[in-house]
Amino acid sequence: MTRVTVAPGVVHWPGKLTPEEQAALVAELRAVARKAPFFQPRMPKSGTPFSVRMTNCGSLGWVSDVNGYRYQPEHPETGEPWPIMPAPLLDLWRELAGYPHPPEACLVNFYAAGAKMGLHQDRDEQDFDAPVLSVSLGDAALFRIGGTTRSGKTTSLKLASGDVLLFGGEARLAYHGIDRILTGSSTLLPEGGRINLTLRRVTKPKA
Repeated sequence: MTRVTVAPGVVHWPGKLTPEEQAALVAELRAVARKAPFFQPRMPKSGTPFSVRMTNCGSLGWVSDVNGYRYQPEHPETGEPWPIMPAPLLDLWRELAGYPHPPEACLVNFYAAGAKMGLHQDRDEQDFDAPVLSVSLGDAALFRIGGTTRSGKTTSLKLASGDVLLFGGEARLAYHGIDRILTGSSTLLPEGGRINLTLRRVTKPKA
């Protein structure tokens, strides 16, 4: 298994998931989306919609609307609990995260052609000792990650279907984003686009 250290605290496993594993995971995510439909997050205060659609699985899910960014145990539109996290994702966390406690949230972001994500930090969690583990499915994306200031130097890399990326330690609060989607670079999703999964520990484990 190829392991590439992109920067201190940032590790990339190209092609970590086989095509068969990717297809099986997509099938599990479709079941997740039937229970917790994709919704359009919006920017706090302004209400401007994101260019991605999203859902969640796990005991907590991340949402964003005019009231702010937060984690909550239920879908913002249906009011139902989030579906459980698929076992293959928990297996990846146990294998790669180097953290003794399980993830509580998995954000499922869908990027259609033209969607992007500006530079941001993942800082709505209580526990920054846990890393963020990211899984890419479908069309490749140009990913950018920098340091802990928005104006710092950034590194770009292509994340293809089946790739896994981890950032933690000194990179846990690194600014990162998606500059663009390479439309048509994968046939995994019949409708095209990219699914990105980010596994996160939200709360601090009890001593």
